[in-house]
Amino acid sequence: MATKHKPLIADDVFLRIAAHLAEGTDITSALEAVADEIAEVIPFTHTDICLHDRPGWVASYEVGIRTRWSREHTRLNFSPVRDLLLNDCEYMLTADATRDPRYTFAGATSAPIFNHKLRSRVNVPLKVMGRHIGTLNISHSTPGLYDIETVGLAQHVADILAPSFHAMHTAQRAKQAARAGEAAQAREEGLRRGALELTQALEQERQRIGMDLHDQTLADLTRLLREVTGEEALNRDALAAWIGETIGDLRRIIDTAVPTLLELFGFTHAVHVQLERAVGGAPVEIAVEDSTDGAPDRLDPTVRISLFRIAQEAINNAAAHSGAGHITVRIDRDAPGLLTVTIRDDGCGIPADPERQSGIAHIRTRARLIAADLAISGTEGTTVRVSLEEKQ
Repeated sequence: MATKHKPLIADDVFLRIAAHLAEGTDITSALEAVADEIAEVIPFTHTDICLHDRPGWVASYEVGIRTRWSREHTRLNFSPVRDLLLNDCEYMLTADATRDPRYTFAGATSAPIFNHKLRSRVNVPLKVMGRHIGTLNISHSTPGLYDIETVGLAQHVADILAPSFHAMHTAQRAKQAARAGEAAQAREEGLRRGALELTQALEQERQRIGMDLHDQTLADLTRLLREVTGEEALNRDALAAWIGETIGDLRRIIDTAVPTLLELFGFTHAVHVQLERAVGGAPVEIAVEDSTDGAPDRLDPTVRISLFRIAQEAINNAAAHSGAGHITVRIDRDAPGLLTVTIRDDGCGIPADPERQSGIAHIRTRARLIAADLAISGTEGTTVRVSLEEKQ
């Protein structure tokens, strides 16, 4: 059935559309403001504006019915109006879009057409200074409602809408870019603070190692020197035992500073040894499971040691503070190319206001510095999950 309109009525409607657009501040509210006027000249069940967004993608704004088109961006190649968006035709007109392969081709995001029975459709380009910026799409559930006269009316409406919607869309994208820039600056500042915190933590660690060497190893060696240079005869067995203990203490200090097990035997073995050392003689069941065939050992060395330090801190926290009966470490892939290390215990969890927060802070800082995603849950026991791309 062809639509018939009186020219004078149409002209009055076009003037009102222009007036409403002058008051609009964003695309959605502007489209809602002119919806009634559009319906006066072209009855519709659904109307949407589709605009070119980032390369290869389009954004939609709609009135009449809310569909997935405005809830998420659509790939240009899968849009039901791709022929018009790609400038392969001057307009699109159909009596029944549910049966028209131009709208329902394989892979097309045409579910709203079927879900809401959008049969009659007319689609015309939105142009600004000769440049194709998108499409105006008008649909009705009644088949065969639109004709070539409708195309002309729709194009007139599109010509009025295009400059305003283009300006609003440009302003919107500028705001989004500004927000993205602010977010990037915030991330950079977070990394800067994190690096400073980690530097301070490393300095404290160096001081601790220095004190351990001074108070323990140096003191032991000084006593040994007195024994060796003293006048009394040496007890060789006691001296050998003493030297053995001193060597053991020194080895533990070295292993704390430089994880030699990580270099010699790999990530999984080093984590398992760290678990054994952390629980000591406590009745705690421990397990390390690696389903990645040693993927952490193929990471960049700096990233790998940071990942080990995160696991080390989480394991130490679990062993020292949770009261857990089980501590497990899983190394797997949540998705292709995404390596995940999960440290989980069945202990008391993380209190709402923990007295000791430096360990968690160091974990967060190390994760940020290697661009890893970190999730910490402390409701049923404690779970520390760190994920990063294997390309690092």
